[in-house]
Amino acid sequence: MNKATSNTQKNNFSKGSVAGNILKLAVPMTLAQLINVLYSTIDRIYIGHLPNASTEALTGIGLTLPIITIITAFTNLFGMGGGPLFSIERGRGDTDRAGRIMGNSFSMLLLSGLILMILCNLFKRPMLYLFGASDQTYPYASAYITVYLCGTLFVMISLGMNFFINAQGFGMIGMLTVSIGAVLNLILDPIFIFGLKAGVRGAALATILSQAVSALWVLRFLTGKQAIIPLRISQMHLEIPLIREICALGLAGFVMAITNGSVQIMCNAMLARYGGDLYVGIMTVINSVREIINMPIQGLTNGAQPVMSFNYGARKYSRVKSAIRFTTIWSIFFSTLLWFFLFFFPKYFIQLFNSDPSLLEAGIPAMRIYFFGIFMMSFQFAGQSVFTALGKSKQAVFFSLLRKAIIVIPLTLWLPTVAGLGTSGVFLAEPVSNFIGGTACFVTMIFTVWKKLPQDSEATEATESLESIDSVKSVK
Repeated sequence: MNKATSNTQKNNFSKGSVAGNILKLAVPMTLAQLINVLYSTIDRIYIGHLPNASTEALTGIGLTLPIITIITAFTNLFGMGGGPLFSIERGRGDTDRAGRIMGNSFSMLLLSGLILMILCNLFKRPMLYLFGASDQTYPYASAYITVYLCGTLFVMISLGMNFFINAQGFGMIGMLTVSIGAVLNLILDPIFIFGLKAGVRGAALATILSQAVSALWVLRFLTGKQAIIPLRISQMHLEIPLIREICALGLAGFVMAITNGSVQIMCNAMLARYGGDLYVGIMTVINSVREIINMPIQGLTNGAQPVMSFNYGARKYSRVKSAIRFTTIWSIFFSTLLWFFLFFFPKYFIQLFNSDPSLLEAGIPAMRIYFFGIFMMSFQFAGQSVFTALGKSKQAVFFSLLRKAIIVIPLTLWLPTVAGLGTSGVFLAEPVSNFIGGTACFVTMIFTVWKKLPQDSEATEATESLESIDSVKSVK
């Protein structure tokens, strides 16, 4: 038995404990999320403690987040879109189609990465001012993003193709993908920022060099003998029908990232209007904290997706339900626990990034408002992951749009004008959207997916009936 065959049998998600299969992926994926967040948060931690201009530099880096989010959106479009389709075909046993899905996703990551790198460089100045930059913060934002954009392809390959490592059941390898780069970034950041006195440029350079190493690691694994379905050049030629399927399913992750970027732009603009650069800096800290506290939930829901997809493709519907149940319960538990710490100890989270007394004074009440009832966001993550894993692209896209574009953005513009709420109104938009969007997404998933999944016995009977019909036709 060769290594690939052994791995195929070992990573068969229709066997063994559902919770065990999820945790096998979720634990390393959560650690991978933690390590991946370190790429950006480490930069902000170091920059936020620069002597003399720490708050302005931190705010400047925060202003680049929408551009980074746009890059993430296209990574999600082809990586998050291709991953579940890949898993479904693997569950059905169609390895050739699964390989072509992976190859097309890779080609589209390369193509979109090149286009993004060129366009973002051309329009960075008007974009950064649109995102809330001032004459004081623009130099820091421009210095950081100019260097960062040079590594766009590395970022997209390492993050986008890592979905296909996890989809084959190699959670630990997926974790190593980001671990290698993040540890290198942790080492290079202080050397470039303080040792070479490169400041924000040094932080960006450390990040792209680290992502380059991660990208090489991903390609080495996916083209090697250990991969169950390896990445092959022959499967990279673009097939429009496949790309449509990939984009249709990845559109949810794309829309979620784009709307996140749009919300960041609106929040920065409204905070700059009602509170100035200080409140834009607070929003940078809050976004950084949000990335950290979302990790357990995202790791769990991302880890559950390949298990759901595989069993859905294999018609093991009771196992799909078990995966949904397990994911939802533990997502709520983790988010409630995190809410407790954020509400009672916000100061310690803020001090990770900046110790400016004025930022602390204004940031503590802002953080308590922003993260109020954050456990409701777990319902959004859980419902969204089910829609994505089972190929329900329309529902996934709709609920991505609902929470951010339809609820958060209008509230961000309106609430600051209500009863003199000002900056508090900007921060209040997020919890309101969590309660409305999370409830709507999860309830819809229960009625449109959960209740319509047949019993395994019904699925087996249907399959046997179709097979017998085919046999009769072939005899005739």
